[in-house]
Amino acid sequence: MNFKEAPIIVGLDIGTTKIAAIAGRKNEYDKLEILGFGRANSIGVQHGQVLNIDQTIKGIQAALANCAASNPDLEISEVYVGVAGHHIKSLQTRGDIVRQNPDTEIEQWEVDQLVENQRKTFIPAGDQIIDVIPQDFHVDNNHNITVPVGVNGVKLGANFHIITGDRNAIRNINRAVERSGLRTKDLVLQPLASASAVMSDIDLEAGVAILDIGGGTSDLAVFSEGILKHTAVIPFGGENITNDIRTGLGVLKIQAEQMKIQFGSALPAETKSNAVITIPGLKGMPAKEISVQTLAHIISARMTEILEFVTYHLKQIDLDARMLSGGIILTGGGSQLMHLKQLTEYVTGLSARIGFPNEHLAANHIEELAKPMYSTCIGLILKGYSDYEHKYKEFESKFTKVEVPDNLKKDEKFTATPPPQNEAQVKVPKRRIWDMFKDGLIDVFKEEPDKMI
Repeated sequence: MNFKEAPIIVGLDIGTTKIAAIAGRKNEYDKLEILGFGRANSIGVQHGQVLNIDQTIKGIQAALANCAASNPDLEISEVYVGVAGHHIKSLQTRGDIVRQNPDTEIEQWEVDQLVENQRKTFIPAGDQIIDVIPQDFHVDNNHNITVPVGVNGVKLGANFHIITGDRNAIRNINRAVERSGLRTKDLVLQPLASASAVMSDIDLEAGVAILDIGGGTSDLAVFSEGILKHTAVIPFGGENITNDIRTGLGVLKIQAEQMKIQFGSALPAETKSNAVITIPGLKGMPAKEISVQTLAHIISARMTEILEFVTYHLKQIDLDARMLSGGIILTGGGSQLMHLKQLTEYVTGLSARIGFPNEHLAANHIEELAKPMYSTCIGLILKGYSDYEHKYKEFESKFTKVEVPDNLKKDEKFTATPPPQNEAQVKVPKRRIWDMFKDGLIDVFKEEPDKMI
């Protein structure tokens, strides 16, 4: 890929507490150069769902205006948009087909048919299947086959991970974007976007759980043996912690948020028992003194609940510390809470670390964007580049030039040298995160135009 011809790709993260727009382009070192950045407060979104389209449009437009102010030469017309919310669910299924001609090798159309059959899986009314992800295939009694094409057998089957979402909730996101004067290039699941920003190829191979702690929800994506094993949206996030502090200590929401950021800790034992925070009184009322340890107890209770959900989901899919040697990667705005890493290791029994998206950023990036709260937005840009590079390779393969020797006469036959076939000569490309998923999620949720009567 010629980096000079690389497009500018914009990620739009519509969250519960913030709306962020980041424009980036890859350089010759395969790193993202940030060309524009803007953020705004999010008012019309709750628990990851757009509930007030007009308020959401104002937030999107404010984020875009701030992005344009950071780079007046930037023109934004299309964006990659993150999809989240507690309506996103997943389930595991298993499917099989009996082949018509077992003496022949399995072809790609048979695999496609097997996957398509899973789209008939029963799901609740109002929901729609977002993606059907094959985890491992089996042919007759041979299991754990990664690529079944070319194998002989009577019965072809697979285990699947199916992701579903509320049709109208996802369409509301798209409506808000389009009414803001933008075109949605594609919709991307936020847990997968965050995972791509903070997870390396080594993590994918070792097995890892990504926990993105956002404002309204916490998104979980679990990878093992190089494949996506599980996704879940936990209906609690940073906003819940702030509300717990507000009600538990009888303070204003803005005061609760400031205390959480400045003095909050996920481990009460790590705080000083005699340390206090002084909150100014309202309208002549006396100042209020709040124990830092009491604040930590409130935060710890809610964070422990979120982490217990993670443990529950890992048990549901029979994954333990031995299968997740990469541990847990914490990202999102809520991951910056003091002592959260230690609490995570205590509750889950897995090693933990904070995931920063700076590995993908060029050296001259804005320091603010290396924070975990922008992992989703950076991941959206990476998804855009994955799409672009995939199409670029397809284009190259269709128009590959064949050099014909000058001394070759017109009546002579020219035989191209066949590509190397032994394992030592053939390089097997590494499986990357975006290779697992369906392209064009936006096509699934496009609304049909009104028909003329």
